[in-house]
Amino acid sequence: MGPGSNAVGLTRGHILDAVKESLDRLGTDHIDLHQIRGADSVTPIEETLRALDDLVRSGQVRYIGCSNLMGWQIMKGLGTSAREGLERFETVQAYYSIASRDLEREIIPLMVEERLGLMVWSPLAGGLLSGKFSRDTAGPNDARRTSFDFPPVERQHAFDVVNAIRPIAERRNVSVARVALAWLLHQKCVMSIIVGARTSEQLNDNIAAARLTLSTDDLAVLDAASALRPEYPRWMLERQGAGRVLQTR
Repeated sequence: MGPGSNAVGLTRGHILDAVKESLDRLGTDHIDLHQIRGADSVTPIEETLRALDDLVRSGQVRYIGCSNLMGWQIMKGLGTSAREGLERFETVQAYYSIASRDLEREIIPLMVEERLGLMVWSPLAGGLLSGKFSRDTAGPNDARRTSFDFPPVERQHAFDVVNAIRPIAERRNVSVARVALAWLLHQKCVMSIIVGARTSEQLNDNIAAARLTLSTDDLAVLDAASALRPEYPRWMLERQGAGRVLQTR
């Protein structure tokens, strides 16, 4: 965030300095939600959380969250907060899309169990789910994905998903992007999605996804097309625990 040796990472000094500078720039006395944007391998999580706790107690920050952490790192943070009596992460900001559901392997089950809210970044996989790309076309030259191939996506799988979305979008007379966003909004742990529209038309279309209700049949088709391949140890846990699944009413 700057040229100095302390203008990086999750040290107490950097966090306190950065929040003060942010408050000055914003012209406000508090930040509603302050999230760390990644892991710092050289700073103890206790130091980071104690600094964030002090900011909450002083009224400069209301809630804290994290982003781009692995499941064990999130859980270590929550465990540290519980042990030390510090403010805990309330949100996770993470990459999640119908074409990249890796978050469901470990992090979403953790979030459901610990009652954390999910804020999704790049919900259209960097524009790959906008409907402008297909196996046979490179996409428009002015599309962000054309010049900035991020986040990483297994393209053939993504195009299979787009092919499943198109009939649903055509039947409802909406865009592929709107259906892809609506699918995310139907996922229980998602509290909000962060869109990156370049035009007012794209923004209006993205916002309209909040009003698109997908049917049970639509969701079944999309879930099947985008499903993760079983991985170890999940397939073993499901095999061993098949007879002990709790029945809910």
